[in-house]
Amino acid sequence: MTPGSLRCRPIVAGLVTVLLAVTSNAGRQAAPPLPLTTVADVPLTGRTTRWDYASLDPVRHRLFLAHLGDGVVTAFDTRGNRVVADVSGVSSVHGVLAIPELDRVYASATGTDEVVAIDATSLKVIARMHTGDYPDGMAYAPGAHKLYVSNEHGGSDTVIDVRGNRRIATIPLGGEVGNTQYDPVSGHVFANVQTRRVLAEIDPATDKVVARIPLPGAEGNHGLLIDAPARLAFIACEDNARLLVLDLRNRRVVASFAVGERPDVLAFDPGPGWLYVASESGELALFEVKGRAVRASGRGMLGPNAHVVAVDPVTHRAYFPLKDWKGRPVLRITEPASATRRK
Repeated sequence: MTPGSLRCRPIVAGLVTVLLAVTSNAGRQAAPPLPLTTVADVPLTGRTTRWDYASLDPVRHRLFLAHLGDGVVTAFDTRGNRVVADVSGVSSVHGVLAIPELDRVYASATGTDEVVAIDATSLKVIARMHTGDYPDGMAYAPGAHKLYVSNEHGGSDTVIDVRGNRRIATIPLGGEVGNTQYDPVSGHVFANVQTRRVLAEIDPATDKVVARIPLPGAEGNHGLLIDAPARLAFIACEDNARLLVLDLRNRRVVASFAVGERPDVLAFDPGPGWLYVASESGELALFEVKGRAVRASGRGMLGPNAHVVAVDPVTHRAYFPLKDWKGRPVLRITEPASATRRK
């Protein structure tokens, strides 16, 4: 993710009630308020500097957060709502990815152009691997035992063999690379080539690009999330504040929605079918995905610079690291408003 700095108006903890305008390809309509309640603002460690990607380990009930400005990976206990540890020595950390079956966490250290492997139990660094220029997002292809790392400025994906924690390939993609995601249905890896308005499809068996899918309407296609059962890909375009919906069956964009300025991280809660689109502006856009039908279900201010989100599919709680809330970094935790009313 490319760093940004925007000032946003603070919100009061509780049900978010800000109404904004939302646009889809079907026309303009008023968006309902976000159906979320703020459960807590839990203090985080470190300075009031930028945070980046987050990744949930549901086995250990830990959320791993990239504290980019401090160069540490923060391990957060989601049951105790407390910071467990800070793993240092990860310079300008952008991406973080927990892989429970490997008992490992990987983090992209943009300051040193490397990927750092962390033991998920001891929270110690166990390996470092060189990448291309400006490593960012990551995806894991379990059948191939490979990690794919987006080199945003390098215009490539670095391939890591996780069995030996060694770099085995570099895949040129022909432009700046946004997020990279794995699709378990096709077994392929998809990467946003954000300066070419295409989504590159990579076959892990050969580590070659097998297709380049055009994305009409995209400007700076950076964020990416794949709903594999529905055969949909959601693409956040940071330069024109749009969410594109791509049909993976016919490789065509089938819908476009307005979201907050400079959308970044996406998260999906499969139970209720909620898609979260977090933006640098602090706005959160929420969508309901039912099968292959997608509709905007809420949009509003979540918090200053709330561009990162992770969702627990069991508790349905969403986590947003905020770099500066009342003079300190906090983790804003929300849950569906309906869940709060049932308590």
